[in-house]
Amino acid sequence: MTDRPERPEDSGNAVDGMFPVDEHFEEVVEGGQTVRHKGIYILPNLFTTGNLFCGFYAIISAQAGFYAAACISVLVAMVLDGLDGRVARMTNTQSKFGEQYDSLADMVTFGVAPGMVAYSWALSDMGKVGWMVAFIYAACAALRLARFNAQIEETDSRYFTGLASPAAAALVIGMVWALSDFGIDGDTTVLVPFLGALITGGAGILMVSNIQYQSFKKIDLRGRVHFIFLLVMVLGFAVVFTDPPRVLMLIFLAYACSGPVTAIMRMGKRKQQENS
Repeated sequence: MTDRPERPEDSGNAVDGMFPVDEHFEEVVEGGQTVRHKGIYILPNLFTTGNLFCGFYAIISAQAGFYAAACISVLVAMVLDGLDGRVARMTNTQSKFGEQYDSLADMVTFGVAPGMVAYSWALSDMGKVGWMVAFIYAACAALRLARFNAQIEETDSRYFTGLASPAAAALVIGMVWALSDFGIDGDTTVLVPFLGALITGGAGILMVSNIQYQSFKKIDLRGRVHFIFLLVMVLGFAVVFTDPPRVLMLIFLAYACSGPVTAIMRMGKRKQQENS
């Protein structure tokens, strides 16, 4: 009986051979040389795991009829999604594994979860049309994430091409939260499912459109600002917390509409320049 040939990655750690899950290895370029690193970074992936958990919890909560909890969970996931990348850059712990893990978590949280929340809330009353709209939203989110990953090195970081999936998710769950907070759902009136289908389907189409949206990535959070800016921030938080469901819905709706409005204004300016 011959022994199994020892792989280079097996040397130095006998526990790896007993553990039923293969270790992750990743090649990176350091100082002009390709170096093979073993394992994954804990800190940024903890935030991504929290993002994934929030998306899963939102689906479970929506199916149980707890729409407020489902919507808040997606909003928390938005915060975690914004932190994982920044934490990775601040701690120099970026990795290809982290990028792929983050994209898959976003698909669940900002693609599947909002569609399921909207479906459980009102779209289910539309029968086949309802689940088709929810699927279209999820499919558009997948296409949006795939396109973003494929063009991440070619696009202008100041703008998003198409509505970002977290913003689209916020628009859908903002609608659900704002109306369900008043006890309005698909059983209230026949207009509610149609409104839900319009918002959900529209958010999906905006994700795969070529409309540009401000990314706000160039905002310098470490620079000095005027004192009045801090006062505006305090007032902004106060306004949001007076009525979070409705205020947040209006904010996300305004952002979703900003892209088409800006595109129409640009087209108008171009026509004026051509005619002059």
